[in-house]
Formats: sequence, structure tokens, C-alpha cells
Amino acid sequence: MIIEPVTRGLLCATAHPDGCAARVRAEIDEVRGRPSFRGPRNALVIGASAGLGLSTRVALGFGAGAASVGVCLERPPAAARAASAGWYNTAALESEFAAAGILGRTVVGDAFGERTKQTTAEVVKRELGSVDLVVYSLAAPRREHDGVVHRSTLKTVGTPFTEKSYDAESGRVALSTMPAATLGEIRETVSVMGGDDWQRWLEVLHDAGVLAPDVTTVAFSYVGNSWLAPSYRGGTLGKAKEHLEWTARGIDETLRPAGGRAHAAVMRALVTQASSVLPVQTLYAILLSRVARESGLHETVLDQAYRLCAERLYGPGPLAVDEEGRIRLDERELHLDVQAEVRRRWNAVDTENIAELGALDAYRAETLALYGFGVPGVDYAQDTDPLRDIPGVVLA
Repeated sequence: MIIEPVTRGLLCATAHPDGCAARVRAEIDEVRGRPSFRGPRNALVIGASAGLGLSTRVALGFGAGAASVGVCLERPPAAARAASAGWYNTAALESEFAAAGILGRTVVGDAFGERTKQTTAEVVKRELGSVDLVVYSLAAPRREHDGVVHRSTLKTVGTPFTEKSYDAESGRVALSTMPAATLGEIRETVSVMGGDDWQRWLEVLHDAGVLAPDVTTVAFSYVGNSWLAPSYRGGTLGKAKEHLEWTARGIDETLRPAGGRAHAAVMRALVTQASSVLPVQTLYAILLSRVARESGLHETVLDQAYRLCAERLYGPGPLAVDEEGRIRLDERELHLDVQAEVRRRWNAVDTENIAELGALDAYRAETLALYGFGVPGVDYAQDTDPLRDIPGVVLA
């Protein structure tokens, strides 16, 4: 069948298997062209099929030769229906691992669920024995826990917040108002996106005896700038990230006596499927992308994942953290000159000049490539088989 993009705004309902595979191979080739590093022996990546989770597995496997288990929940293909992009990403990556002689396994299941946690612990014990790195990279709109479904909300905290935003459906820049969350909505969002599930994963892995004594665990966070804080760090998602960071400090205290460590890693604004649903942040990212490129400070998701692993977690010398124990990889985004220029362009941007002031075309292309479309070297006019297996997959 011929698979074409079916888009709604920046989201895409279809995915192209050959495009996803080509994009994964491009990341692998990029890592192979960089210096190798001495990383973990065995890693577990929770939320491994896209974004930072996927790129971290690439960096660890092809930069350090690490074996890994990835956990994800993705839609498999059918004869007349394409799979999700994450399924095709994972199928391609596991195939590349096998060809390179690197041990890789994927568990497909709801990472929030106890069954998936127990199944993953069994896979780790059987395939790896233990893990000395656990990466928590989940981003989801809902979580079922103890029979109760919790839902996250994209709202501000305190009073409503009105600011410019980008409507990808219409292509317009306009003012939009983010409503204030209730206390219940804040609690729900923290339950989904905070640190509780990360903590539970480590408890299950510990009880199964598959955490190495010197285990490192890291989860991803975001801070951003102060003037747009109500749309993220000062909103419901920010409250969840605060809880995640607080959880990291508690886990770290538990692991330290045996030689382990836990940190939240604060990343820069990135083009991912999760970030595409934030209209204020999308406009900011479009402007930031152009300013960072012009300043020589642009970073991709892979750049951030590789830098986290090769230069921070497993780099030379002691690990540098901020006063709250966080690993900071957002310093290039928050560079004073970069932020000043983004703010200047923010004040001037409108529907007519967004392509001039921001990297609009590049942002759209990067977003479409997340689903395997517009990737160089792929003939999208040719029939392709949507049926792709994930080698060695374990269904939870």
C-alpha cells in the first residue's frame, strides 16, 4: 500500500515504516560518527519508542555498546493499516541492534501497569541479569493506577494566562488563553506525569533483584524561561515536573549508600510528539529553533541524548548538577543572548512574519519526520508493506 500523511495540525494519524526506519538509521550513523564512550553495561529505557527515550537507546547502544531493554505501548500494524510511528521506530532499532550484535529487547505494554513492570523485570533477569542504568522517559495523557484512571491537564496554576500561540491547524499566530487548573486537576496531572510511577518501577526492579548496586537512574524534566512559565513550569505540567524532581532526590538518598544515584535531567525545548500539543510552547520552539541555529547553538533530540550519556552521566570527571541535584542540559537554550533575541522576535511575531522570524518550515519538517514522512532517500510514491515485526518483542 501507499502510505500518505494524514495530519491534524502538527499531529499525524499515519506513519511510514520505511521513513521511520531511515530516520532511525540516520541517528545510528550519526552516533557511529561521534566518539564512543564507556557507558553502562545494561540499560532499561521506559518510554523507549520515540523522542528522548528512543535516541537514548541509540546513543547507548551504538555509542557505548550497551545492551538494553525498552518499554513502550504502541499500535501494531494490520494488513490494511499502518502501525504507529513508535512501533516502526522500535522495529527498525531492534533490527539494527541484531545486525550489529548488540542485545536489545522490547516489551510492549502499558508502562503504568503492574503487569508490564513485572514482565519487564522478568525479561531483564532472563536477558541481562541486571541493569545499571534505568531511564524514565514517559509522557502520556492518562494513567490507570489501582483501578482508577488519572488524566493530565494542560492548564496554568493560579489565574488564567493569555499569550501569543501558534495554531498549527490554521497556521495563525494569535492570542490564546490558558485556563487555570483546579486543585483536583493539578493532583491528577501530578499523578500521571510526576514521580510516583518512576518510584514504583524502581521498587519492582529492586524486589526482583535486577538493579545493580551502582545503578544510575534518570528521568527527564524541563524548566524553560521565566516569561512563558505560566504555560509550562508555572502550570500543571510544571507541578508534575517539580514532583518528579523531588522524587529524584528521594530515590538518590535511597541508592547512594550502595553506590547508586538518581537525578532529574533538565533538557532543552525539543521537537517531539509530546511537545506538539502545546500551542504557546510550539510558537516559542519555532522562534528558538531559528535563533539557536543562527547562533550555532541548535540541538536535536539525539544531540541532547548523546550529550547526557557521553558527557554527563558517563563523562570524564564528577557529574555536575545544580543546587537541586538536577543535571542541566538547557544552558544553550537559556543563554542570555539567545533568550534576548527570542524575546525580541516574540514581541514582533505574527501570522505574516512567523516564517521570517522563526524556523517554521524546518519545524514542520522535523515534526512530520517524527512519523517517517519527508525523510531523505525514501520513495513515498512506491508501495510499501505496513507489516513490520519487532524482533524478539515481548507482549505484556
